Order: sequence, then C-alpha cells, then structure tokens
Amino acid sequence: MPLIVYEANHTIMIPEETLLKHQAIRVSFEENEVIFSENKRADFYFQIQTGGVKMYNLNENGKEFVQGIFYDGESFGEPPLFGDFKYPASASTISKTTLFKIGKKNFFELLKVNFDLHLHITSTLSNRLRYKSMILNEISVHPPEHRIVAFIDFLKQKEGITTKYKLDLTRQQIANLTGLRVETIIRACKQLEQDGEIEIIKHKIYR
Repeated sequence: MPLIVYEANHTIMIPEETLLKHQAIRVSFEENEVIFSENKRADFYFQIQTGGVKMYNLNENGKEFVQGIFYDGESFGEPPLFGDFKYPASASTISKTTLFKIGKKNFFELLKVNFDLHLHITSTLSNRLRYKSMILNEISVHPPEHRIVAFIDFLKQKEGITTKYKLDLTRQQIANLTGLRVETIIRACKQLEQDGEIEIIKHKIYR
C-alpha cells in the first residue's frame, strides 16, 4: 500500500537566495523524467522551484505505488541525507520542472549557519511522518469510499482550500495514490456521488 505525503499550507522550504549563496544550481527536467532511483546513494538536497515531483516504488509486476507528491517550494528525499542511507523510493517529474540542487556537504553547511531553517526542515519532516501515520491508518482499516474522501480532504488541507475543491487527477492517478484498483475507484466514486459526499462534473471530482 502507498504512503501519501501531503503538507498542509506548504511554503518555500529554503529561500532561493540562501540556496544560491551555498552553491545550489538550477536543473530543468521534462515531464516524466527520473531525478533519482530507488537504492541509489543520496548526495544532494532537492527543492522544487516550479513544477511537480512524485516519489514512488514499483513492485515486481511493475505496479506503481506513489509515496508522495511535491510542488513549488517544497523539498523531497531529505531523510537519506540525514540518515546516510540509500533512497527508499524513486523520484520523477509529473510536469515540466525546475529544481534547485545542492551537494550534501554544502547543504549541511547551510543548516549549520541557519538554525531557523534547520528547525523548519525538522518540523516539516516531523509533519510528514505524522501524515504518513494518518494515511497508513486510512488505507489499512477503512473501505474504499472512506479512503477516497480522506485523500481528497488531505489535498484540500495541503492547499489551504476551504471551499469546493476540484481534484485534478485521473482515476488511474487516484488509484496509484490510494492503493486501489481503477475499477474500485470508479465504483466508489459513483457511490460517493450518490451519498452526496462528492460531485462529478465532466468527469472531474469536486468536494
């Protein structure tokens, strides 16, 4: 089952000028390009300037399990830098993306002289662990309809939206993010629409 990471009201992790001061470089990717692969050594800190990135695993049958999706200003893949272990998942772009990339040594120097940023990153990583725990509970003990509603609500919280929210994902993407089959997603969404939990307008889901 996937563990889905979403940060509420995401903000820029490290200011761009601070990254550049510590020798970060900008790297551009097309959609669906791999940034790093599972089991590779972690040598860099990555932060998104524009675009989107997913972290995922593939099982032996090639089925994709998405661990998290990250957007402008967010960083990803930091735990292996701090823990000195290999990446537990791969990362690739979901749209045209520009990243800031900074070497491990320079990244640690940045944190040493910017304690407030160090604290901010620690807080963010702690919140990600909390969300993983919450999502693990959702996908392990609740029926599909509950998983889908919880998933949408997490996205709404991440974006800070309190009004009607448009889920701009395909049924296949929702399946990858919730560990459900596409057929189950379609059936559950029809039931949720009947129950008044969501609206489906021109094949898009609203809540």
